[in-house]
Amino acid sequence: MGREFIVPGLPIADTKQPGIKDWLRDFFLIKKMNTPLGYLILLSLCVAIGIGIATSGIIVGAIVLAVVIGIPALYSLIVYPRIGMTIFLTFAYLIMGIIRMGIINFPLGTLMDSMEGLFILNLFIQQKRNPDWKIFKTPISVIIIIWIIYNLLEVANPSAASRVAWVFTVRTVALVMVMYFVFLYNIRSKEFIRFIFKLWLSLAFFGAAYAIKQQYFGFFPFEEAYLHSDPNVAQLLFIGGVWRKFSIFSDPVVFAYSMAVSSLLCIGLMTGPLSKGKKRILFFLMCFYLNSMLYSGTRGAFVLVPAAMILYAIMKFNKKILVLACVAAALLAVLIFIPTSNGTLYRFQSAFKPSEDASYKVRKINQKRIQPFILSHPLGGGLGSTGDWGKKFSPGTMLAAFPPDSGYVRVAVEMGWIGLFLLCLLMFTALKTGINSYYSIKDPELRSWCFAMVLIVFAFHIANFPQEALVQYPSNVYFYLVLALIGVTKRLDNQQNGTA
Repeated sequence: MGREFIVPGLPIADTKQPGIKDWLRDFFLIKKMNTPLGYLILLSLCVAIGIGIATSGIIVGAIVLAVVIGIPALYSLIVYPRIGMTIFLTFAYLIMGIIRMGIINFPLGTLMDSMEGLFILNLFIQQKRNPDWKIFKTPISVIIIIWIIYNLLEVANPSAASRVAWVFTVRTVALVMVMYFVFLYNIRSKEFIRFIFKLWLSLAFFGAAYAIKQQYFGFFPFEEAYLHSDPNVAQLLFIGGVWRKFSIFSDPVVFAYSMAVSSLLCIGLMTGPLSKGKKRILFFLMCFYLNSMLYSGTRGAFVLVPAAMILYAIMKFNKKILVLACVAAALLAVLIFIPTSNGTLYRFQSAFKPSEDASYKVRKINQKRIQPFILSHPLGGGLGSTGDWGKKFSPGTMLAAFPPDSGYVRVAVEMGWIGLFLLCLLMFTALKTGINSYYSIKDPELRSWCFAMVLIVFAFHIANFPQEALVQYPSNVYFYLVLALIGVTKRLDNQQNGTA
């Protein structure tokens, strides 16, 4: 008596009462609020929103839109990283154009930093669930980790005139680098890589078409306001009686570099096992990008594709490539030395004659002048000590007045010759790893993708000497995407061949 009688073989009834968590799951996820109570909640929300807009104005509607769009976006960033990366890559391309329009009174750069923080959080969560520590052990990964640590240690640089400048600068040189690991971990299939390339080429096409619009149909009123907002803007962008075009980007330099690397992406993809129709499309896009790039008037970008073609010819050396290289070199020589009165073509020609350029001579003088400081300060003058941040946070100092005009020179000045060595080591390691992977990858499609990434890294390496090529959207984001894809293509090929 008093004992429960259990019949063997029969299931024991679950006497646990459903809790609030079970009820919420049933109400929102299973029934999806398709109940009288759900309709009542939605009706109440609509009435509340209507009253709020009527009494407080459009700000309530803006808050509602932010909640309706923001919460799903945040959820996607954390739970569905591929959707999040798509949003991030798209926004990296469009952010500067949106800021220039002035339609959003919100620090969008902070929004990008927040997205990066969520990606990093997601990476830690995924590492706990499905650990893959190999992504931190590749040669490129090791150098990037060292670089990030060195940037963080710069906060204690005894020569730094401002610690606040470090806070603002480290976001663009260290935080964004962590995206390399996010891309490396989450890009796991060839289908997603194809999607990324299509997205990249589509965004580049939009940027190129927008520049064509600026060239032949003029600027929008908000762009005219920007061009005349500061005499320094006109001094930099109004050359030879013509405005340099910047498309949807922050300035003509970023625009030109984006077009150049997008052209190299097309060239690399054309070496893969594609149909003739797709290769024709890629060839058209390449020509469209390069033609649009000329309107930027950025001489540093004009040399990138010819320089990358030298690496192309070396890596794919054969009789056919040698003949094509000679023909291309002859055509390039004609373009460089042919007499012309066309301003765009003349500026293109001047890119290959730096010794005749006055601005190049001034840069050489500045670089020679700063060399003693670099040699005597192995840690540099601190992040943010030059350029706009230097003028804002440490005005009156020697470095604040120094125009770096080069990504490598800026690193040498702000982070010393140690920092310059680490950055050069990163570029060398990326190229060495990419070239070795290209020759060892067996899948022809993956091989062409890796080849395209090597060309782009090489172009960024050259571009970072005359200008700062790796600190502005979208170049800073896409550069680390390219580095990650070098590792991803090799990993996918190993998996296909059973050697992973």
